Amino acid sequence: MESTMIKLYGSGPSRSFRALWALEEAGLDYEYQHIKIGSSEENGSRHPSYTAINRQGKVPTLVDGELILTESAAIVNYVARLADKQLMPRSVAEKAEYDEFCYFILTDLEQPLWSKGKHTFILPEEHRIEQMFATVKWEFKRSIAALDKQMEGRDYAVGNRFSGADILLAQTINWAERFEFEIPQKYLEYRDRMYQRPACQRAVVKASP
Repeated sequence: MESTMIKLYGSGPSRSFRALWALEEAGLDYEYQHIKIGSSEENGSRHPSYTAINRQGKVPTLVDGELILTESAAIVNYVARLADKQLMPRSVAEKAEYDEFCYFILTDLEQPLWSKGKHTFILPEEHRIEQMFATVKWEFKRSIAALDKQMEGRDYAVGNRFSGADILLAQTINWAERFEFEIPQKYLEYRDRMYQRPACQRAVVKASP
C-alpha cells in the first residue's frame, strides 16, 4: 500500500498515546488531531464526523489513505511495518514471541485496568459495580506475576532491543499507576527508562491538548 500523509486521532495519555509514540519512533510524517472524549461537539468522540471513521467513538483512530485502524496495538504494529527502524523483530521466531507478548498485554495485563476504568467513570452509573474493584486488583497482581516470568533477565520486552512491545508495556504500566494499582518498583523504573526516549518525550508534548 502506498503511504499518504497519516492522520492520527487521539486524546492525552489514553491508549492512543501508544500510536502517537510509535509514529514518533518511526519518524513518519503524520498529523495529530486531539479528540475530546465523550463530547458531541466538533473534534469530539461523539461528533458525526468522528463516528463516521470510528463507530465506537473511541480513540485512537489512524487514517492512512483508504486504510482506517481503530485498535491501538494494530496501529503500533502497522507503523512498525511501515518504518525501517526495527520496531518489530525480523526473524520468524522472534516475531512469534513479539506477537505473544503483545497479546498478553492486551488480553491479560491491561484487562483489569480497563475494567476498573469502565466501572469508575465510563459505564452508566446504574451498570457500575464497585464490588468488582477487589477482583481487578487480584487479577492485576496475577498478571504481574506472569510478567515477572516474561521479563526475567531482560531489559526489553522482546529480544535485546526496543520494539513496539515496549511501547505497549510501558504505556500499560503508566496507565496502571494512574489508576492506582500496586506496581513493583522495577516496572516503574522500566517505564521511566522507556519514557525517557526522545520519541516518547516528543509524543508526551504532542498529546497535551
